[in-house]
Amino acid sequence: MPADRRYHTTVGVREWDLHARHATRPAALGGAPSSGRDRGQHHRLHRDRVIWWQSRSARRAAGTAAWIALGLYLAFCVALRFVAYSDLWLDEAQTVDIARHPIVQIPSLLRLDGSPPLYYLMLHGWMAVFGTGNLAVRSLSGIFGVVTLGLAVLAARRLGGAGAGWGTLAVLASSPFAIYYDTEARPYALVVLITVLGWFALCRVLERPRALNLAALAACVALLLYTQYWSLYLVGAVGLLCMVRVLWLWRRRGRPEVVPPLWAIGAICVGVALFLPWVPSFIFQARHTGTPWAPPANFDDVVLAIRQFANAPNGPDTATHWLAPITLALIALAILARPLSRSAVRLDLRGHSPGRVLGAAVLITLVAAMAGGEISHSAYSDRYASVVFFPVVLLVGLGVACFSDRRVRTGLVVVIAGLGLVTSVPNIWTNRTQAGAVARVINAAGQPGDVVAYCPDQLGPATQRLLHSGFIQLTFPRDLPPAIVDWVDYAAVNRAGDPAGFARFLRDLAGPDHAIWVVWAPGYLTYGSKCQSIVASLERAPGMEGYSMVSLDPGRYYEPMNLTEVVPVASALAQRQGG
Repeated sequence: MPADRRYHTTVGVREWDLHARHATRPAALGGAPSSGRDRGQHHRLHRDRVIWWQSRSARRAAGTAAWIALGLYLAFCVALRFVAYSDLWLDEAQTVDIARHPIVQIPSLLRLDGSPPLYYLMLHGWMAVFGTGNLAVRSLSGIFGVVTLGLAVLAARRLGGAGAGWGTLAVLASSPFAIYYDTEARPYALVVLITVLGWFALCRVLERPRALNLAALAACVALLLYTQYWSLYLVGAVGLLCMVRVLWLWRRRGRPEVVPPLWAIGAICVGVALFLPWVPSFIFQARHTGTPWAPPANFDDVVLAIRQFANAPNGPDTATHWLAPITLALIALAILARPLSRSAVRLDLRGHSPGRVLGAAVLITLVAAMAGGEISHSAYSDRYASVVFFPVVLLVGLGVACFSDRRVRTGLVVVIAGLGLVTSVPNIWTNRTQAGAVARVINAAGQPGDVVAYCPDQLGPATQRLLHSGFIQLTFPRDLPPAIVDWVDYAAVNRAGDPAGFARFLRDLAGPDHAIWVVWAPGYLTYGSKCQSIVASLERAPGMEGYSMVSLDPGRYYEPMNLTEVVPVASALAQRQGG
């Protein structure tokens, strides 16, 4: 190696630069005699130095640009959790109407609704501070979602390193499922957050079964049960896996190793015991409320539940047919594969930990839930599967980490984030209910004293929230105010309802001077064609005339509805003459 080049590699850039300048000084000024060969060597060294410096600057610029892009991406994903212009639909409106009551009344109201109390109590306190506007009541879930985002990334890094952390961040930050329920005034974002906290508590117990860790695990179990009843299946699955670990350790490693999982089982039992005060209400709800608005679950929903994590309930399917297969493939890799080199993975049908354990927890939970639904004839909704959303996200992150090549991981992260955002962004402007369109017509054309009737009563909570005061509002078949749906013995009450008698009651209530506004929709379970019969009975009544004011649009709204105005003929003629 030439002396100048060797000197450059050993003493650093600054000293080499001084040496090179000295070497090229004229001999009259004290420099070494120069030659053409020396000058050429100096130019080559200078060129290498410039290339080295430029490449270093390029790497710095690329790193800075990447961090800026990541910051903008995360800021946008966080903003998506607080921006949704939709009106509150049935479940949200009913949740708000229950939570705004005094705390002592909430448990009795929930016996009519069929839900556990924790989220309602938290929302009650939240609304006392921030009010009952759409943004206010939804922001609580948004905060839960943002906190979950940070904790889930830490959990993934703990399991699978930086690769798993980036994969989990990409999946969760732009997840259509997460963003939808982070912008809904319902308890599912809270369920995911408590699941993450419970995972951390369980890990701490298995490492060090100290009193504080055990108390945290028991508290998380109890909080989950007080938030969503499907948590029973997840708690049971985790307890079963802990018992399997106890048996395996007892056989392989001896008695001392089984102590931590035994303590974990004990903490889970304590958490279940803390749920006992609510058990009478739970039993009443199971016997009398149930889920009469949808058909029972079946085992096909096990796969569909995971597929729905790649889509929002009322979102477009634009990118779902790409995102869902990628998600399922990464889950399979997380369970079965282990990286061998930059371009190879090792597949083992027996699975690898921790993916194998997480996959077992998800599968046992979903299968148990579907079996429970078959036995109890309870409906399935993709939002119920939120209890396993966090382990599924962890599995996807571990699947990304199976690729050792950083470029492949980066490409996967970018693709997942992009597809998620394509599906999530329409949540900003997609309206979940047609109640706003119906309420605008009634508010504009209705008069104080007009009668507003709802069939089914499930259309009442969302619409009544948007109406002006002064209207007489009631629901079919119970003749109750529309703010809260009474789900007790719902199917039996609906089957016994009398459409013709309800129509006569509406005419008597409205009298000769007021209009009847019927908010209705066909196809609801347990109603048959009774809602259509109510409208037909009113329109056929002597001296009455009906007008279709709003037509249901199921392609645009998750909760579509019709609006029919029925007025006395004399009033209709007077309105036409006055117009």
